[in-house]
Parts: sequence; structure tokens; C-alpha cells
Amino acid sequence: MAKLTKKQKAVSEKFEKGFEYNISDASRLVKETSTSKFDASVDFAVRLGVDPRKANQMVRGIVSLPHGTGKETRVLVLCTPDKEQEAKDAGADFVGLDDYIEKIQEGWTDIDVIITMPQVMAKLGKLGKVLGPRGLMPNPKSGTVTPEVGKAVKEVKAGKIDFKVDKYGIIHASIAKVSFDTDKIKENANEIFHTINKLKPTAAKGTYVLSVYLSSTMGPGIKVDPKSFEI
Repeated sequence: MAKLTKKQKAVSEKFEKGFEYNISDASRLVKETSTSKFDASVDFAVRLGVDPRKANQMVRGIVSLPHGTGKETRVLVLCTPDKEQEAKDAGADFVGLDDYIEKIQEGWTDIDVIITMPQVMAKLGKLGKVLGPRGLMPNPKSGTVTPEVGKAVKEVKAGKIDFKVDKYGIIHASIAKVSFDTDKIKENANEIFHTINKLKPTAAKGTYVLSVYLSSTMGPGIKVDPKSFEI
């Protein structure tokens, strides 16, 4: 068994592994157990009692975090020329169409979110192999295919994120930074938890939320009691 470093030992003494903490204590502990020298992300992970291989048990949604993610989100808007100024005024980092489609085909993906318009989607079909595996393909369900590109950009910049259950039945999302106040981490966690809770598929039987964890980048997972989230 590997020997713990002094730093790891100090962290392990701050919490009890496997114990279910209430969301208030977990939000505090995720800050206290962060050992990175940079402003680490706070990650939220929930394991669901669903079978994501079945279409009627897929869980996917969007949530606007009350305090944002703390992360600078790079947004590309692929739109018609008449919408370019609207996208720029809303704060989009990159705006264009054919030139960026060509750039992406050549391998450029230095972006976090792509927003586009319904009439432009046909042009993006050829980008599926590049964007799909990276989770960058725009989707109407996530609000990234819309004629209101300016509004969509503002929402993303303000902390709107989309999430999707993976093949193991787990949803992962970065919801804050460890520099956030404990209350802000807690409130962001509450928001995404309740959003996921409302999306329970009717086909899913038994316990829906199996486990919830908060962790910081490179930090340990703090188990959270699902019943402790505020209504």
C-alpha cells in the first residue's frame, strides 16, 4: 500500500471517507481538502439508478447556476451575417461561419461551447466526427441551436451549463471554484441537484439518486447525503 505524503495525510484527517456529509459541510470540506496551487474547480458527480443504454432512461438537461462556474467559457457563434453583431455584443469570443467551419475541419477546437442557428445546422453535419467526441456539437435540447444567439451567449457566459448521464449512469459537472464562498458552492450544488431530480425518467425504477459526491481538482471525493439538499 502506497505511503501517504504529509499533505495527503493532513487532508485525510479532515474528513471521514465514505461518510455522508450534509451539503453545507461537504461544501466547506471540498474547499478545505483542496491541495492544488491553482484555483481548482469544484466538481459535482451524481450516480443515478438508470440504464443510459435505453433511450427512455437517458437523463440530459441544462441548468443556470446562480453564481456561475467561475470558469471563463469560450463561446463560438456560427451564424448568418445579420446575426454577427448581436453575437459580438452579447460577448461571444468568436463569431463567423464558413471560415470557422473550415478551421474546425482542420482540427481547431479551442472553444468550450458552440452556439448556432437552426438554418445553419445543415452545414455542421460534416463536423460531427470532430465535435461529437468532444461534446461540442450544438443541440436544441441544450439551448445551443436557437435563432436568439445573443440571448444564448449571455446565458452561457452567466453560468448556464448542460449535462448528460454517461454510459456508467453518472453525471459529472464543474459547478464552482474552490475560491467561492461555501454558501455559493452549496447554492450551485442545490440548483443542479434539483434540476437532475426533476428529470427522473418514468421508465426508471427503484432508487433514482444512488450517490452524490463533491470534489476539487486533484482533491478527494466528499460523499453527500442526497436528503440534505434544500427544497
